[in-house]
Amino acid sequence: MSNTPDSQWEIQAMWWRNVTLIFAIAFLAIGIAGFIDGLVAPPTADGVAMDGMHGRLFGLFPVNWLHNVVHLAFGLWGFFAYFSGRLPSRVYLRSVAVVYAVFTVMGIIPGLNTTFGLVPLYGHDVWLHALLAVVAGIVGFGVTERESDVTTARTGERGRI
Repeated sequence: MSNTPDSQWEIQAMWWRNVTLIFAIAFLAIGIAGFIDGLVAPPTADGVAMDGMHGRLFGLFPVNWLHNVVHLAFGLWGFFAYFSGRLPSRVYLRSVAVVYAVFTVMGIIPGLNTTFGLVPLYGHDVWLHALLAVVAGIVGFGVTERESDVTTARTGERGRI
């Protein structure tokens, strides 16, 4: 691949799709791992009303069945966005950045850190959610496209990246 402006743009736009695919695989794997008893340590007393399959994934991250379903949903959404193209991937990353930033803040506020007793968001989840939000935000909001590429994408002259 040459180092022309078009090839640079294609490489830059692939960031959205590649990071989306990484997030999709990670979310799906973590969602599945949360349902495997051998990977979930017993929980500490923490006031989660939805205590089905409640514990600490890998002994660190508090999860329950609803938390696992949320991970699976974000993973499936990520695969859908990845296979739909670069712009759905960008929307996915921007959405992950905003949602996980909110989860980070919720994780440090008593009462909200269990999502009203439904989903545990405290402990090691706080820094992990912050990391996810920052990475998704940097790629989703930081990688931009040139105006000529926006126009070309709207007119349909360029294939999907």
